Amino acid sequence: MGVVTQPDRRSGRGRRYAAPPVKELAESEGIAVFQPARLREATAIVQLQSWAPDLIVVAAFGQLLPESVLNIPRFGVLNIHPSLLPRWRGASPIQAAILAGDEITGVTIMQLDAGLDTGPLLAKRTVQIGAEENAGDLELRLAQEGADLLIECLPAYLAGELRPQPQPEAGITMSRRLRKEAAQLDWTHTTAELCNQVRAFAPEPAAYTFWGRQRIKILQVSALQGIKPPAAEPGTVFKAHTKPAVVTGDGSLVLERLQMAGKRPMKSAAFLRGRKNFEGAILIPQEPGE
Repeated sequence: MGVVTQPDRRSGRGRRYAAPPVKELAESEGIAVFQPARLREATAIVQLQSWAPDLIVVAAFGQLLPESVLNIPRFGVLNIHPSLLPRWRGASPIQAAILAGDEITGVTIMQLDAGLDTGPLLAKRTVQIGAEENAGDLELRLAQEGADLLIECLPAYLAGELRPQPQPEAGITMSRRLRKEAAQLDWTHTTAELCNQVRAFAPEPAAYTFWGRQRIKILQVSALQGIKPPAAEPGTVFKAHTKPAVVTGDGSLVLERLQMAGKRPMKSAAFLRGRKNFEGAILIPQEPGE
């Protein structure tokens, strides 16, 4: 038995090397850990072959597995995918579902083949997406649901009682690896689109906007209730009760939690009290001069 995970990465404000959580858990249980830079390297394949696994289970590994790896275990390679395949194949299914305004998503246990999430399916479980749920919270829920579903269906699969079924051709959609630039907020968009964008990029890398040359992360927003927004251009900040709100392409939304560059996240009411000139400001998608 062994665990394959990504190499330790620099993270945090101190940029110190940090181990993936799965490595820490495996080491605490006395399970061997292997951290290749690329699974396609010959040394990585030799290491996996030396373990002689009957089954490989993949979850959010971040690399396509070559056929030389797929062919190692006699029961194949199973993947826990955080969507209801064939909807949202690809690198960012959770964010894609929120950006699209989907009300439901789920997890799928599938058998990997050489394609990108194209392999046959073993089991699915549907999950309702909360109206204010962000990508981080949804990922945690789907991780638990996926683990439970795997444990539930694995005995029947290993016994040959549960056989993988080909994915349907209808309903295929793709999600792409999201760049940080995709988190820029364009205030001419609709309130619903902007809310979904904030949720999809929270907690990291976080949706953002610019107040002059100051970059601000927008961590949480909510719909404006009971106050009519001013007749102003999109991006204009006004006060809604004690919090800052922003005019959008079709209405407005309330900023709930913000973070200035180099600062800690804070509630928007406190942010507004400390920055009186924020009211009346016009937020823009990118830094002036870009």
